[in-house]
Amino acid sequence: MLHIALHFIAPAVLVALFWRKRWWQSYLCLLAGLAIDVDHLLANPVYDPLRCSIGFHPLHTWPAALVYLVLCVYPRTRIFGIGLLLHLLLDAGDCAQMPGGVERLRDYLPW
Repeated sequence: MLHIALHFIAPAVLVALFWRKRWWQSYLCLLAGLAIDVDHLLANPVYDPLRCSIGFHPLHTWPAALVYLVLCVYPRTRIFGIGLLLHLLLDAGDCAQMPGGVERLRDYLPW
């Protein structure tokens, strides 16, 4: 439950720190990063509390993360790209909390 709450709290903290003038629009752009969870619908079962999203779902992979990083380069898509990367970071943190999760994440690193 904490993991889900962090997907709403972490963007709020970022907005408070960096985008106060346009906080509402910035918060919604960061929350749009939750859209990558649509790839969970491809899994069977859709939700498995012991499954690490990183490397399992197509929008939670290194190639996808590289695309999200490119989005951060362009001013018009920067906040959305940050939201997507934040989402991956929070999911990686969730994976690290699972039994054997740190090893799973380490095995998935490209280096």
